[in-house]
Amino acid sequence: MLVLYYLYPCHTLTIDKILRKRTRPSLGHYVLTREELLWRAGDVLGWVASGKLKPHIDRAYPLAEAAEAHRALEGRQTAGKLLLGP
Repeated sequence: MLVLYYLYPCHTLTIDKILRKRTRPSLGHYVLTREELLWRAGDVLGWVASGKLKPHIDRAYPLAEAAEAHRALEGRQTAGKLLLGP
């Protein structure tokens, strides 16, 4: 494995991280205009509202425990969506 050092020796950047950052698609890769975004979002939210699409919610955290939710995500301890609520 090739490891690159930058800024400080304790900050390492592997080729895997570089490639993921450069090739991981974002929302801009899937929609061209705001109208298309609203159309697609409307479809998805409509499917959720009608029950055709059921997102898997792994856990719900109160907003006061947002740091714990973040740790669960970083530690790959989740298998679905996390909700933050009041």
